[in-house]
Formats: sequence, structure tokens, C-alpha cells
Amino acid sequence: MRRRAAEYRRPVRSRRFSYWIWALFGLFSIAGLVLFVLHHNQNEDRVEQPVLENNERFEEVAHEGLNFTEDISSARSFSRQLAEQMTLAKAYVIIAKEHNNLHLAWELSTKIRRCQLLLSKAAMRGESITLEEAEPIIKSLSSLIFRAQDAHYDIATTIMTMKSHIQALEERAYAATIQSTVFGQLAAEALPKSLHCLHIKLTADWLKKASIQVLADDKKNSPRLVDNNLYHFCVFSDNVLATSAVVNSTVCNADHPKQLVFHIVTNGVNYGTMQAWFLSNDFKGCTIEVQNVEDLSWFNASYAPIVKQLLDPDSLAYYFGGYQDLNVDTKLRNPKHLSLLNHLRFYIPEIYPQLEKVVFLDDDVVVQKDLTPLFSLDLHGNVNGAVETCLEAFHRYYRYLNFSNTIISSKFDPQACGWAFGMNVFDLISWRKANATARYHYWQEQNADGTLWKLGTLPPGLLTFYGLTEPLDRRWHVLGLGYDLNIDNRLIESAAVIHYNGYMKPWLKLAIGRYKPLWERYVNRNHPYLQDCVTS
Repeated sequence: MRRRAAEYRRPVRSRRFSYWIWALFGLFSIAGLVLFVLHHNQNEDRVEQPVLENNERFEEVAHEGLNFTEDISSARSFSRQLAEQMTLAKAYVIIAKEHNNLHLAWELSTKIRRCQLLLSKAAMRGESITLEEAEPIIKSLSSLIFRAQDAHYDIATTIMTMKSHIQALEERAYAATIQSTVFGQLAAEALPKSLHCLHIKLTADWLKKASIQVLADDKKNSPRLVDNNLYHFCVFSDNVLATSAVVNSTVCNADHPKQLVFHIVTNGVNYGTMQAWFLSNDFKGCTIEVQNVEDLSWFNASYAPIVKQLLDPDSLAYYFGGYQDLNVDTKLRNPKHLSLLNHLRFYIPEIYPQLEKVVFLDDDVVVQKDLTPLFSLDLHGNVNGAVETCLEAFHRYYRYLNFSNTIISSKFDPQACGWAFGMNVFDLISWRKANATARYHYWQEQNADGTLWKLGTLPPGLLTFYGLTEPLDRRWHVLGLGYDLNIDNRLIESAAVIHYNGYMKPWLKLAIGRYKPLWERYVNRNHPYLQDCVTS
């Protein structure tokens, strides 16, 4: 009688074990895998006869245009059943190895590989898995899973084992994420060979052809550069191809391109490159000025706190030294933060003292509409016209600034809406009246020890233009093309400016393929230098 009772209770113990396994998987996800909840409470007879017995429950998915993601998510597909069986089998592989049952672990692994192969074939051919394909694998895998349940009843040990494996996987996943971020940053910072080649060819032209230098000198005193009846744009960059795409996309979409004036500031290394490129190419008759940041004699450590801070030995060691701290966000180590060009946006009234209104463009944007209507927008006395980015909570002030510091918390609202740099309308008359540059200097000096914010230009921009920013329609500036793979096509098509902010710049190999053609259409691939550099 006792033996019969024990035999009767045995399936119940199997069911309890299954409950523990799935409760464990509900609490701890292995490497971010979302596990489907299995109702694995069958008795021995039902384990021997898997769910396949009711074939009418499953409907064949149409072969044409199969969406494999939807197929594997459907409760009525064999793909879903195989995925669930495979997930449970993977857990038992670990348990079997822990109990030194290597033969069972090997058998489970073999069946898992068969599952993976069948799922891969289904995804590649675009067809649903048939009953004939799925039945032998599901039956054999069900039998193995039942054997695994039958062999390992030590639930407490199993839970502890699974916890330790999950912790190890989480640590490996974290290390892989850090490594991936570092590699992504390195790739983003590296100059592609074709761009380096173009830079060399253009620099050689600048040095060899005196006629180009004479032409550059003649254009320095053009009255169009200070004519406030024209539309003035400024770009600060050391990337000639990126800057060219900005200028070209702007003039190609302008109603009156000859009324556009571009003010470009670059560094000494790229000054000749920029001059040679823009003087030897026609951009629909617009006016283009190129300046060297090193010629701005007033922009020095005695006037600009940022210059003094960037030349600090500790800052240089932080970016270029061998010290690595995994607790520091790797994107904050990007040497672009050391570039003075990145901070020139706060000195636009000083660089162009005779101008009244300008549109500032980053070098990683593409213009898709006529931007001249921006100059007639009423900013209501504000300095900065920008698109707000607070549709998501993480774009509010408290995400950028240290509100535990009373200097910040006493003067700013942590829930204030952030906005975007990259396409900004600046009213320089209001800027000078508000003395916004002095506000910027004040906050830079307050943050000399880096306690108010980390690095970059947006945090000091949020402080400098707090209460001085006019929100613009979202369609003027759409962001995220340098990191977000899922931007709505309708939003991109309606945007006046699209911004490739992020590591995946359109001129790099790691660019998002879906967005790259939007940038490439404004690059003159027929230029002989570009052709030579690409082929060589």
C-alpha cells in the first residue's frame, strides 16, 4: 500500500518541481531572455504524450510574408512550443552538469541544437515549422525533460545553483556591455581612411596652389558676411565631409540658396582642408566663410574658463591617460569634450559682433526643408529657440545636473524640460542684452571641480539659457539617428532637420544602414578626390 501511495504521489512531486523551476525563471532572467510561462503540470502519461496530440489547436501560418517574430510569439505555433521546450531544456543542462550527469546534459544539448537548427531554417526560409518537423523533436525533448525532473528533486540546491549561474551571467553581460561601449566609442572617434585621405589631398592643394589662398583672402571682407538681410548659419567642426553635407543639404532645400551665408570655424589642422574644399566646390551660389579658431585671439584662458579647464593636466590625463574607471560612463571620456570647437557655441555674439540672428547647426545633421522661416519666428524676447526633448522623463533637468548641490537645487526646477543642441535659433540682440555669455562663464567657474555636472555642452547650456529658451515645433529637429534604430519613418520624413547624435555617425561603417542614405545623398561622390580615396 505504501509503495502504491508513493507511486501515486510521484507525479505530484514532479509537478511541484516544475512549479519551482518556473517560479525561479520568473524571478531571475538569464542574460535578459524573456521566458514564457509554461504550464508544466502534466502527470507521467501526459509527459509521454506532449501537446502535439491535439493537432487541431495549431494552425499553419501562411508561408508568404511570414513574420518569424510573430510566429514564435504565437501560442498556436510549433515555433513557440519548440522555443519553450528549448528554454526549459537549457535550464536542465545546467542542473545535470551540477549533478555530474554529463550524459543527460549531452543528450539535452544535442536536442537543443536540433531545435536551434530547425528554428533557424524556418526563419531563413520564411515558412512555418510543420507538424512533421516538430513532432519528433518535441517528443524526444519532452522525454528528456521528464527524465531530468525525475533525477533531480533537490529543489533548494537547484535554486541556489541557478542563482549562482544567473549572477555569473549577469556579471558577464555587464562586462560585455562595458566592452561593447568602449569599442563603439573607439570606432566613433577613429577617422575613416577615406576621410584621412581626403584631408591630405585638400591640405596639399591649399599649400601648393597660391590662387586658393588669394581667393580666400579676397572673400574675407565680403559685405555679405555682415548683412543682416541675409540668412546666417554657423557650423563649428573639424570634419570637412560632415560640414559639406550640412551646407549642401541646407542649400539644396532652400527656396533662395543665394541668400544663405555659412560661417564655418575649424581648427588649425583642418583650416586649409576646409578652405580648399569650399573654395573649389559650388554650393548653389551661397556665401561661405571659413575661420581658424586659433585666430580668435580673445578666446584664451584669461577670458574663457573652459579654455583654462580643458588645458588642465588632470583633464588631459582623464582623457588620454591609462587610468580606467568602469564606474565612469565611457561616453564622458570622449576627447571631443576637449575640443574648443565644441564650446564655441557659447561665444557666437563675440565671433560675429555685427550679426543679429543666426541658426546654429551641428556637423552631424542633415537639413531636409527650407530653414529660412526660422529667422522670422517670434522668440518672444528669448535668446534660444530649440526643440524640447522632455517627452521622456530622462530628458528633464534632474537627469543632467546634480540637484543634491544647493547651488543647483536653489535656482532650478528639477522637472524643467530639457531641449536639444544641434539646430538652434539664436537671437543675438537678446543674447547680448541678457549677457548670456557671462552666465555661461559663471556656471563654468562654479563647476571647476566637476560637481555640478559631468561633461559636455548641454548641461551648461541648460543653465545658461534657463528661462531664455523658446520651444519650437518638434518637426524642426528630430534626434536619435545615431543610436535609435526604431524612429518612425513618418517623423523622419516630416523633419526639417534630422540629427545623427550618438556614436553611429553616417560617415562611419557602424552607421545605422536605414538612415545612412539620407546623409549620403548630400555627399558629392563624383568628386575625383573622394573617388580616389575610396578606391585606394
